[in-house]
Amino acid sequence: MLNKVSLAGDAENRRVAPEPGQTGPLPSPDVPPKQRKQKSLIRRELRHFRNNRELFLLSLPGILYKLIFAYIPMVGLIIAFKNYRYDLGIFGSKWVGLDNFRYLFSTDTAWRITRNTVLYNAAYILVTTVAALLLAILMNEIKQKWSKFYQTALFLPHFLSWVLVGYVAYAFLNHADGLINRTLQAFGMDPVSWYQNAAPWPVILILVHLWKAVGFNTLIYFAGILGINGEYYEAARIDGATKWQMARKITIPLLSPLVIILLILSIGNMFRGDFGLHYFIPNNSGFLYGSTDIIDTYVYRALREIGNVSMSAATGFYQSLVGFVLVLLANGIVRKINPDHSLW
Repeated sequence: MLNKVSLAGDAENRRVAPEPGQTGPLPSPDVPPKQRKQKSLIRRELRHFRNNRELFLLSLPGILYKLIFAYIPMVGLIIAFKNYRYDLGIFGSKWVGLDNFRYLFSTDTAWRITRNTVLYNAAYILVTTVAALLLAILMNEIKQKWSKFYQTALFLPHFLSWVLVGYVAYAFLNHADGLINRTLQAFGMDPVSWYQNAAPWPVILILVHLWKAVGFNTLIYFAGILGINGEYYEAARIDGATKWQMARKITIPLLSPLVIILLILSIGNMFRGDFGLHYFIPNNSGFLYGSTDIIDTYVYRALREIGNVSMSAATGFYQSLVGFVLVLLANGIVRKINPDHSLW
């Protein structure tokens, strides 16, 4: 009898004994461990939300913006798999599967626009990153009173629209009255029909993109340089290091995590070209399509001339999917090389 009472008491103690570190009411013995874990996770998240409710309230406008303009419209992705008709609506239109994707890749220009999109974006990323790093390092060496002037001068083009930049480019490239052709004629050279000659446009587009985008990237890298501990540079000066040696051995290595993060984010947009740059700067000239056309401008013209909404949706879905895969691949490569520099 005593043994049975002892065993029953031990069983009761085991049933009600709290787990190490557990607080609050004891779990019911009838609740499965998986459900107990889920309830504990929910309580922890609610406690985290309650403790940081002010920060969540401040982030509410950004959350609503993303929800309304980024997540709710994702319902429209099914248009890429339908023959969309305005009178039938999204859900009433006929389902066609992958026919819209086949139409996109069956065209003669599919390879050309894909090649242009990838190569242009790769050139933009490489040239802008190198130029922004160089300018940020140089800006760190000038006096404080001149630093503000150069920051403003570099950052100002970032706020200009591509429509306005297109008019500025036209003032330079116009065949009759453009500044470049007038300069060429002043030196006894023949004017160039820039909007009918496709050969120089890769260089023109890279230079225009660099002028507009380098200021924003320079300020990001400059802010990263300001966050570097000055004792590193002081120790290097004592050892007799030159400016170039300090930049190569201190600044660039310590900025590498920031550079890698920006590169990973840029790679994700490699299949999504800059529509304003490739549409307004070449002035939508048909002579330049072979050199300046990208996926975005081709889809815009197809949508405007043919009105095929389904094909446009399929192209956007294709760009987003490839960009997502590229981000995963880039982050995976960085994580294998140095896990501390990856995004996750």
